[in-house]
Amino acid sequence: MTRINPPELSPPTGFSHAVTATGSRLVFLAGQTALDGDGKVVGETLPEQFGTALTNLLAALRAAGGGPEHLARVTVYATDVADYRHHAAELGRIWRRLAGRDYPAMALIGVVRLWDEQAMVEVDGFAVLP
Repeated sequence: MTRINPPELSPPTGFSHAVTATGSRLVFLAGQTALDGDGKVVGETLPEQFGTALTNLLAALRAAGGGPEHLARVTVYATDVADYRHHAAELGRIWRRLAGRDYPAMALIGVVRLWDEQAMVEVDGFAVLP
């Protein structure tokens, strides 16, 4: 993977502007929310739910033979973009703790609600494995 951040664009914080990837296997990761093993949404705050959703996404990726370094693209869906922005620094710390400092191309999309009404955030993406 090569992360590309052109100098003429605003410096990225917590994402890469572009990612090129060469590999032999694509892994498409379904959206993950803060569901525990029993299928119940856990976490009262957006950062708590984000940590669980990202942990779930990375568990699916590991089961497919990859790791966070293989993520090429991630999309975050949030029911409250203002709350997401308010917690951006904490969410960045959670990302770095769980996935490291190599950021994929990312987008944040505000949504009215998610499948599980209690869910505040969902994360999906794809990875390229060697």
